[in-house]
Amino acid sequence: MGQVATTNVIEVTDADFQEVVIEGSKERPVVVDMWASWCAPCRTLGPILEKVAEERKGAFLLAKLDVDANGVGQALLQAVKSQGIPTVVAFRDGQAVDMFIGAYPEPAVNEFVDRLMPTEADLEAEEAQAEEESGDLEDAEAKYREALEADADNRTARLGLGRILAGEGAASEARQMLMPLLPDPEAEQILAQLEVASWASSSEMGTLASAKRLAAQGKWREALDGMVGALGDDPDARQAMLEVFAVLGEEDLLVSEYRRKLANALF
Repeated sequence: MGQVATTNVIEVTDADFQEVVIEGSKERPVVVDMWASWCAPCRTLGPILEKVAEERKGAFLLAKLDVDANGVGQALLQAVKSQGIPTVVAFRDGQAVDMFIGAYPEPAVNEFVDRLMPTEADLEAEEAQAEEESGDLEDAEAKYREALEADADNRTARLGLGRILAGEGAASEARQMLMPLLPDPEAEQILAQLEVASWASSSEMGTLASAKRLAAQGKWREALDGMVGALGDDPDARQAMLEVFAVLGEEDLLVSEYRRKLANALF
């Protein structure tokens, strides 16, 4: 089809699809144009997509994928349940978020691209995140709240505000902010941190209560040993271990070690 690769339009293959499309879409939207040399409508749509990509000056990346030459093209067509080309699939944050099939006219292509662009809330939340990372939590909190006024469901803003509120000790408000995001793993981790922190003030007696207080002090191995010891007598011990796992994260070696111990004790 004689495409010319530019910074806004590239050819993508099996070898670099993961890097360019999946990972790349975490930085900016990526629009995948699935085409083949024998496809007449592809020859109509391709230049329109390329024109729009150049006009948007890098706001999104157009990735051209020859479905005859690349197995990932056939796999993607199956994944989005399309039986024809051209099929266009948009990716954001590593996920397919929108698509269309057929040779759309230029105004319709522009409408499709508009839906991918960051909203006012997205931009506010990004600014807030930068403020948070620089340590200016007061400004970050204000900007996260502004983003949520524009879009109450904005994930980045809810997570960020929940994180700040948790750090300030406003546990109840943080929980209200984060609960709607579940099962989001980042929200789950912050909520687990709040739960574990609350164990410090427990005056209950017994093996599990002692283990929980150790967890609140960050003495993870001692805490988990105590929770394993309580599994036979206290039905809440399993949930306590899961809370600790959520705080530590799946990459932590203690988590894999004590998941095995939990499984052995239960089964």
